[in-house]
Amino acid sequence: MFKFTRSSKLNHFLNNMHFKNSAGKTVVLDAERKLDAEYDIVNLWNFPLGLTQKMKVGTFYPKVPQGQEMFLSDHMIQWATGFTDLPRSVCSESCFPGKRKSAQEGRPPCCYHCTQCPHNEISNETDMDHCVRCPESHYANTEQNHCLQKTVTFLAYEDPLGMALTSLALSFSALTAGVLVVFVKYHHTPIVKANNQALTYILLITLTFCFLCPLLYIGHPNTGTCILQQSTFAVLFTVALSTVLAKSVTVVLAFRITVPGRLIRWIMISRFPNFIIPICTLIQLVLCGFWLSKSPPFVDSDAYSKHGHIIIICNKGSTIAFHSVLGYLCSMALGSYTMAYLSRNLPDTFNEAKFMSFSMLIFFSVWVTFLPVYHSTKGKYVVAMEAYSILVSSAGLLGCIFVPKCYIILFRPHRNVLHHVRNKVHSR
Repeated sequence: MFKFTRSSKLNHFLNNMHFKNSAGKTVVLDAERKLDAEYDIVNLWNFPLGLTQKMKVGTFYPKVPQGQEMFLSDHMIQWATGFTDLPRSVCSESCFPGKRKSAQEGRPPCCYHCTQCPHNEISNETDMDHCVRCPESHYANTEQNHCLQKTVTFLAYEDPLGMALTSLALSFSALTAGVLVVFVKYHHTPIVKANNQALTYILLITLTFCFLCPLLYIGHPNTGTCILQQSTFAVLFTVALSTVLAKSVTVVLAFRITVPGRLIRWIMISRFPNFIIPICTLIQLVLCGFWLSKSPPFVDSDAYSKHGHIIIICNKGSTIAFHSVLGYLCSMALGSYTMAYLSRNLPDTFNEAKFMSFSMLIFFSVWVTFLPVYHSTKGKYVVAMEAYSILVSSAGLLGCIFVPKCYIILFRPHRNVLHHVRNKVHSR
């Protein structure tokens, strides 16, 4: 206890120590026992006969605000004979904006390398220790000394890719509407009557809107268009594929079943295959409803795919729901292909099976190919790829199923008469 008391008293005196040094100047230690002193800057003046004299040319004050520590009368400095350059206090060149200081191992702090700032980082002052990363909405310029505002882009109608997709969508939609007009005008001919007119009209009307779907993918995205992109695509293609499936089932029931029973007669009379369309569409609506209720599509931005650009795109939301909807469509295409394959050897005049099987192969191939390309592509090219897949798969349905019939109706009318149909059937 005695020692602690004596030590405390001794520390009290040491904390407030001040004395005069050998040069006659007062030295003061502050409460932290740090020297509160000023330093003289001296210069050696050379006189004749080898005499030298120390001359005070300035003072350094370590405790004053930064930038005011040193006072120097440079006009009083006498330089050595033949010395023309100012002396340097560091052993490295200054690091200009765009670079940062990097310490050299085993050397003093004043010795360093100048290292280029990393990607998308800048330094806008000389001899900066660290680079500063640009915000996500900006990018570093070429010299990496300034952050520039990124350009917001999306798949616009003015873009060459957007213009091409728009032209294709409108052209194919008009072509499909023209095919519908042809079938309505020649509705009394055998080739139109033989292939279930109601289902044919439903399929053509649906394909007309399917070709217009890519227009939802072009232009500045918003929450409404993001939701409509996926739901409209899913529902329209479900109606189209279920119509093809209903036509396939109708053909199989009409020609493959050789022992008609009460159930088969009821199916044919009641037109049960037509109920395939609302049933399949209802299932797809349930999937879409679940998707939109749990994790709907939303507007997203991609700031990394293209340097200097922020790409506005629609995020699918739930990837599981998106792949489920697409998988359901592919399963319907596979089912339609199977039914068409079963009736591939039926009379050519009535037989749509070979054309429907080709259209389903095209549809299935397009969307199976789409998935790996979709996951390996970035930016607005993902949007363009999806719109292009919609156009190609719709064109496959239109071309394979309806182009051969339009050719006969418009250019081979002699084959579109009843006696030609009967003669061809009897010849088989």
